[in-house]
Amino acid sequence: MDHQRKTSPDLEELVRLFYDQVDELGQFEEVSVDQLPDTAQTLLAHHSHMTVTVERFHNSPVDVKVIDRQTSGNYYSRKILLNRQSDGQVVQFGIVRLNSDYLDDEVEQEIKSESIPLGRALINHNVLREVQLVGLWRINPNQELRSLLNVGEGQIVYGRTALIYCNGEPAIELLEIVTPAE
Repeated sequence: MDHQRKTSPDLEELVRLFYDQVDELGQFEEVSVDQLPDTAQTLLAHHSHMTVTVERFHNSPVDVKVIDRQTSGNYYSRKILLNRQSDGQVVQFGIVRLNSDYLDDEVEQEIKSESIPLGRALINHNVLREVQLVGLWRINPNQELRSLLNVGEGQIVYGRTALIYCNGEPAIELLEIVTPAE
């Protein structure tokens, strides 16, 4: 399918699910693929699930840790960390908003169980999905994000906004920020 709309997800709208202002999380600057360091390109500049990408890159399955969540009508949102199973190291911070209108009840319940990463739940249930990369971001993280990602002050991190179409419908909006690789 060819989905060229860049109307969703909106960075500010996603961040404001859990923060009053975007700059509470960090200073975001939209960048092009060629402005990303090589590792960030590998981790972010693709149309695949981040779960699979970070597991392959780090050579370890990942676990999800839900930091906060909220439900509003047919939307379920959560703020998460993905941690390597091999050593518990945080490899990604994310904000996810899903529209339950576009997911089977069984898939929705597994996601809401908060026991496995979103991408793994979709894969396990053979949901026909297409990941659309919407934007790439250079981020100067503020204190909370630095602490969550275990990075020092002034250390730049990179992220992306993406949209996952499930069975042809725009079901899941994502902000995904990766931990700089050692």
